[in-house]
Amino acid sequence: MIWASFLTYLMVVFLLGVIAYRQTNSVEDYLLGGRRLGSLVAALSAGASDMSGWLMLGLPGLIYLQGLDGAWLSLGLLTGAYVSWRFIAAPLRSAAIARDNALTIPEFLSRAVNDDGFWLRGLSSLVILFFYTIYTAAGLVAAGKLFEQFLNIPYQWSVVIGAGIIFTYTSLGGFLAASWSDVLQGLLMMLALICIPLLAWIDLEQSVSPNLNFSIGKLPSLTIVSSLAWGLGYFGQPHILTRFMASRSTQTVHRARRIAMLWMLTSMMGAIATGLISQAIFIDPLLDEPETALIQLTQLLLTPALAGLVLAAIMAAVMSTVDSQLLVCSSAIVEDLYKYFRKEKAVDAQMVWLSRVALILVGLVALLLAFDPDSSVLMLVAYAWAGFGATFGPLILLSLYWPSLSVVGARSGLFAGLLGVILWENMAGGIFELYELLPAFVFAMAISIGFSLLFPGKGRRKPAYEP
Repeated sequence: MIWASFLTYLMVVFLLGVIAYRQTNSVEDYLLGGRRLGSLVAALSAGASDMSGWLMLGLPGLIYLQGLDGAWLSLGLLTGAYVSWRFIAAPLRSAAIARDNALTIPEFLSRAVNDDGFWLRGLSSLVILFFYTIYTAAGLVAAGKLFEQFLNIPYQWSVVIGAGIIFTYTSLGGFLAASWSDVLQGLLMMLALICIPLLAWIDLEQSVSPNLNFSIGKLPSLTIVSSLAWGLGYFGQPHILTRFMASRSTQTVHRARRIAMLWMLTSMMGAIATGLISQAIFIDPLLDEPETALIQLTQLLLTPALAGLVLAAIMAAVMSTVDSQLLVCSSAIVEDLYKYFRKEKAVDAQMVWLSRVALILVGLVALLLAFDPDSSVLMLVAYAWAGFGATFGPLILLSLYWPSLSVVGARSGLFAGLLGVILWENMAGGIFELYELLPAFVFAMAISIGFSLLFPGKGRRKPAYEP
């Protein structure tokens, strides 16, 4: 029965991929869905592609280990998400069109500072490929743990199966397939995170006296600051920023913000509740793999048919992020690298097929990285999240709100963010226990502003905001 429920879900996802395939005729369709996402699709697509297996596996596991102290990270993310939707989404959507219809983040940043060279665009593309390969591997690790726990399939085979599912429908339908499936996946994720802890609470009250850990204040201040700093990452995540760029209009973005924040708040509260309930239930013995808390609750409480739906919901969380990340990598290879060096103009059909091939190649590299069963979903995500937040976040903010950002400032800031994350992450002890995103973000912002003042550019066009 688990297989029946799960296969039904997969059939719906593949059907969406086929429908999207029929509506994908150009590179803009494949990479941004023709910029025609409505409010609901934009909101749930951004939310589902953002939260991923971290919401279903990583956050409940963190709460299981730390109690309510682990919720500091959720607070940081909620704050960052709101600020991003409020101050970046609509301006970026308008500015991307004003910059000669920029389709990718590297393309947008290059045009924002009138950089005709390859340095900024090329390094941006390499940053995307490097960190998204790690990020995608995190998603495939989550898929592997999922199939291993639910279906008793060996871990490596589980990773291969999960990768095959994601690669197939994403390469077919591109951005539209990813976005439409994200709506279904986002709703499944929220439903599972509401129902499972609620059912567990009812079961717990009937069997034993609930003993939930609501204590807070045990974490060092440095850990709390690190958790809150996760919110800065929202300003530089290409797989989220492209949802803003793909929205139908700025009015669509305003409506989407309310939907997205309601979905995010509800889902996070469910994930936190899942972790707390798991603490009370799985006491003796303790869970060997805290990140499987939701899976363990599901197997304990539900019939096989309903468990199959939860399996689909967790797989949805994985798929909704990995498909978006693969598309961004594909765009970096084809739109920002291949297209730049190609002398003749390539036809849309050729570019779309090249994008599909690039997507598969990046996915295969991530698949190899995901073969280690001891990999932590949360740790892999943390590194990639910091990498994007520190490299692209300051430049996105400055390109939208500070007209004096110059070519030298943008190039230097991008490199400073990358260097800051790599160096800080490899330090240990004392202040270096702080999450690398915060110091690298501040460093990149300071370098961007400082070098822009020292080496001013020719000036740039201001973003063209829609009324």
